[in-house]
Amino acid sequence: MTAQTPLPAPAPVAPLRASLRLGRGRVVTRDFARLRLDFGVEGLSLDVADLGLGGRWVSIAFKDENHGAFCRVELTAVADGAEGTSLSERAFGHGRFTWLGRLPAGTRSLRLTPMLGEPGLAIAEFTVTTRRRLALVGRAALRRPVLTAQALFWRAVGKRVRSQHRLASALVPPGLTGYDTWVRHFDTLSEADRVRIRAEVAPWRDAPLISVVMPVYNPGPGVLEEALRSVRAQLYPHWELCIADDASTDPAVPRLLARAAAEDPRIRVARRSENGHIAAATNTALALAGGSYVAFMDHDDVLPAHALYEVAKAIRREPDLDLIYSDEDKIDANGRRFEPHFKGDWNPELLYGQNYLNHLTVVRRSLVEAVGALRPGFEGSQDHDLLLRLSDRLDPSRVRHLPAILYHWRTAIGSGTFSDAFLARAEAARLRALEELVARRGWPHRVERGPLGFNRLVRALPDPAPRVSVVIPTKDRAELLRVVLDGLLAGTAYPDIEVVVVDNGSTEPSATALLAEAAADPRVRVLSRPGPFNFSGLSNDGAAAASGPLLLFLNNDIEVREPGWLAEMASIAVEPGVGAVGAKLSYPDGTLQHGGVVLGVGGVAGHSHPDIGPDDPGYFGRMVIAQEVSAVTGACLMMRREVFEAVGRFDAERLAVAFNDIDLCLRVRRAGYRVIWTPHAALTHHESKSRGKEDTPEKRARFEAEVATMTERWSAELRHDPYYNPNLARAKALFRLW
Repeated sequence: MTAQTPLPAPAPVAPLRASLRLGRGRVVTRDFARLRLDFGVEGLSLDVADLGLGGRWVSIAFKDENHGAFCRVELTAVADGAEGTSLSERAFGHGRFTWLGRLPAGTRSLRLTPMLGEPGLAIAEFTVTTRRRLALVGRAALRRPVLTAQALFWRAVGKRVRSQHRLASALVPPGLTGYDTWVRHFDTLSEADRVRIRAEVAPWRDAPLISVVMPVYNPGPGVLEEALRSVRAQLYPHWELCIADDASTDPAVPRLLARAAAEDPRIRVARRSENGHIAAATNTALALAGGSYVAFMDHDDVLPAHALYEVAKAIRREPDLDLIYSDEDKIDANGRRFEPHFKGDWNPELLYGQNYLNHLTVVRRSLVEAVGALRPGFEGSQDHDLLLRLSDRLDPSRVRHLPAILYHWRTAIGSGTFSDAFLARAEAARLRALEELVARRGWPHRVERGPLGFNRLVRALPDPAPRVSVVIPTKDRAELLRVVLDGLLAGTAYPDIEVVVVDNGSTEPSATALLAEAAADPRVRVLSRPGPFNFSGLSNDGAAAASGPLLLFLNNDIEVREPGWLAEMASIAVEPGVGAVGAKLSYPDGTLQHGGVVLGVGGVAGHSHPDIGPDDPGYFGRMVIAQEVSAVTGACLMMRREVFEAVGRFDAERLAVAFNDIDLCLRVRRAGYRVIWTPHAALTHHESKSRGKEDTPEKRARFEAEVATMTERWSAELRHDPYYNPNLARAKALFRLW
């Protein structure tokens, strides 16, 4: 195995003095038209203290010399005595990004900070443009007249922050549409990109050798030729292609392979004497490999020209990586790209259910060999089986997801793709692979077929089952509270439930009568906590009064739909590495309300897959499979008491109503615990029926203060949710590009 030498971390760069020419419109940079942010640098500060930009409307434009759809650098405005205000840029294609808005008063510098562990960023054509407010209002009125009118109203009544926010929103231009458009703007290499990549790679010392392993059996010669050509066209030259011909019966296949090997010494071919199917053929190809890392490729698929460059760059940045995987899309017989799969970061819980890693997957060769390579008998799910066995040994810090399309998976009929046939057999193999994982780890759990044929891990509860203390803040609305109490006490199959109802000053006779009736049940306690509504404070008080080791925070407008939901949540929450568990919540009409929380959506956070129908499985089946997420809603949130206390409970001081659940989950994750969302605990949520909407000046002011708290406390986390994908739109968590 070739040793990899980490890149040196240079000393932080001193602030660069801006030399700008302020005019009536344009502001042109002179001294830092091109900037370099190197590995290990905390950030690069551009000194603009003498330019009087604080409090002015400006646009800041720059080019990240990367062809992706997301920016790899965080832009922050720093004022006197402030931590910095993050400026969220907008992508316009071909590496160009622009931010438009009003800079904070007293802005002294613009700070650029590398994101997502990038080793070195080249920022070009950095410009700042001052904008006249009157001209901006005119442009905004043409684009979004309603938002512009709101901006003018709030300015007239002295609410400048609200006015600025609405004007900035009105100025956002309409987005692009369609995957073909996205590919042209964000995923098409220019000749300049190719030149830049070759120049970057040329001086690399100890560049890792990547062995691409390819089992081959009777593909169409045309698609095989295209697959080979895509490897030979790689901009990263340090690869070898290890091919095992699995006794192809078409004589054109061995002739084509022999010709390719003769033309390029990096191509190595072994011909098997008998057909052994994909696992055996892959292992034969693997035996030819001499690289430190192996990349798995089917005989009819295509690698984009920068695929191995991106992988090698990640390995040079983090030489200890054991597994690297990328996003992918599909390609048809005409070469048209479609159905992109933009994935999240490492998610073992999701991997139990499906092989979401799929292509392109690159693994340290010694690790593949240590687990016994691929296993015959798991054909159709041989890759999933390998990944589950690798997961026994993987350190999450040594797994890296590259959020770029680095693999084109051919779907043309007749191409001979191994996975096109024997779907039932592949499903059975996938289930058996998870069963063997459970047995290896000595778990008392069982495995069963889940929705759409995906795996489902059904965890066993401890014996005896731990008490679950259900904490329900409430006020009046007896018709809602009765439904949730009946569901808990009569409709839930769980042996030890305690219900703590925290009454926030109910006055309606029906509510007070129901509370008295409920208190007569030995499983129910009623706490009186009158005063202003503070979900965090009420929930903390309820938890303090509860006796169970498991706490379930539940809204009073939840309706139980099936008896096994609580056992599902508790069986996950008791695991030592799990910090919080959330459920699938739907509106009364069956549309989805909560499928986990995605950070950064709408500014702070939003629910995954909002409003999809009851039969919609979500993006690549995400809404029918349990998975790790960044946060779950406090409307139905379970956690162990020890974790709740260790992370400091809900923030009752600064997050009384909104985002307290997100903040709690982020503190749980910071403490090293996982947050799991499960679709197998399904409930109905009559959202906000008891509390109402944010429809008064006081409520709006409180909400804006809570938004400010979250952005101040969690700005880095809100910029990048590891379980979403930076290529996807963040207006809503719809798992779409726009």
